[in-house]
Amino acid sequence: MQDKLYIKLATIAVLSLLLLLPLSMIESQITARSARQAAVLHNIAESAAGPQTLVGPVMALRYRERVARKSTDKQGEEYEIVDRIKILPPQKLAIDGEINTETRSRGLYQARLFHLSARLVGSIDIPAHLGIDSTRNLIDARAELVFGVADPRGVSNDPEVTINGKQYHFLPGTNNALAGQGVHLPLGMIDISGKQHYDFSLPLVLTGSERLAIAPTANATTVALKSNWPHPSFQGRFLPASRSVSGEGFDANWQISHLARNLDRALAAGTPGAVSETLDIGFVNPVNVYLKAERAVKYGVLFVVLTFAAFFLTEILRRLPIHPMQYLLVGLALAIFFLLLIALSEHFPFIAAYAISALACIVLIGAYLSGALGSRLRGGVFGAGIASLYGVLYGVLISEDNALLMGTLILFVALGATMLATRRFDWYRLSAPRIETGC
Repeated sequence: MQDKLYIKLATIAVLSLLLLLPLSMIESQITARSARQAAVLHNIAESAAGPQTLVGPVMALRYRERVARKSTDKQGEEYEIVDRIKILPPQKLAIDGEINTETRSRGLYQARLFHLSARLVGSIDIPAHLGIDSTRNLIDARAELVFGVADPRGVSNDPEVTINGKQYHFLPGTNNALAGQGVHLPLGMIDISGKQHYDFSLPLVLTGSERLAIAPTANATTVALKSNWPHPSFQGRFLPASRSVSGEGFDANWQISHLARNLDRALAAGTPGAVSETLDIGFVNPVNVYLKAERAVKYGVLFVVLTFAAFFLTEILRRLPIHPMQYLLVGLALAIFFLLLIALSEHFPFIAAYAISALACIVLIGAYLSGALGSRLRGGVFGAGIASLYGVLYGVLISEDNALLMGTLILFVALGATMLATRRFDWYRLSAPRIETGC
């Protein structure tokens, strides 16, 4: 009898390991579908516009300076003219806009585009002698208004920029004033002997995908944005000073002082890999079905082990033999749940896909065990137990912060139930030889 017990335990262990193969294949399928979704997002971004980062506008001052050249001869000091550039931030900048979102589809996969309609109003002061030490010999200077845009293809209009009451239009490129992409507006030569003041305003219609970031380059930056997207993700270094989010959308406001931001990092915000010095809004789907399905599969082994443990206890407590093939079929039914989940979640909301998949597997396993165990009651009890497992798993999936706690509680409850069910069981009786009695 003892040998049979060990063989049974070994068989259950082998079956549990074998079921890792279909679970692993299902997880690989989820990973492949997730990668396909990312590829579609990239493809749509390539066709329309990618995530957008706005830098500026700022004033780029290109000036020439006469500097002394080191000389070893005795003919006196020689000079050379050096071209330099200086970036001046606005004294104040106000951005007021509205963002509407739309969904683009490629087959089963979707990407979200946003359309920003905003007005930028600000002012820039250029100090006398460009704010440079008066002992330095400046020859002349010219000014450019530079505006960084991560993906200029998203600029849907040719904004008419008003500067001190005159109208101008941007030219492509930042003319090497900023590290990233964007546009610039030449303002011509300026008088470096006195102070210059510029008031500017411009309308901006911008398309992008997934994320909008704004670098607060001004000494005083205020941003007021509202949108019809009800699931914003506020990120970056600067969170809104006030915000309201509802099923109709969101309304958020930022107020950022130059004391709170690093200008050099803000100017470099449009370059890949730069340290974030922006306020960010993510237009992402709050339910990532592939991420949730992948997390669910990781609990597949726990499902199998707990179910097999319940079968084994039924065998030893009720003296009801269960064939290894029955173990295997129920284990495969538990594994197919996760494949059903990812397949249905691509067509239905995640909660509906989860409910349909769970119900289908509960009914299948319950009906099978009713016949296999020779009792509808036993099949119903196992079905109810599996239903509770699915319920707890859903709680884990929607509460990521409590996943460890809930997973630990599942194991604790399972161990406690096993110990209570077998607390009076004589395990030595399993290995004791059966005594035949006769007349």
